[in-house]
Amino acid sequence: MLALTRKKGESIIISDNIEIVVISIKGEQVKLGINAPRSIPVNRKEIYELIVASNKESASNFNLSAFKDLNSDLKKKDKSD
Repeated sequence: MLALTRKKGESIIISDNIEIVVISIKGEQVKLGINAPRSIPVNRKEIYELIVASNKESASNFNLSAFKDLNSDLKKKDKSD
């Protein structure tokens, strides 16, 4: 892990297209501003972990047999059209 020291108003650049700016510091809380392309998701870690857990749960509930049946039915329909 790279550890950097920044003051209010200073920033860090990641690659060519992400900038993290220290907006304010109050006690032990630091407010950051993040400029990144919309195509790059930016989440707090706890939110990211919830998203990952939700995706894993959805994937584990996926019914592969039903998907294969549906796919087969669609292929048959396409051939009949």
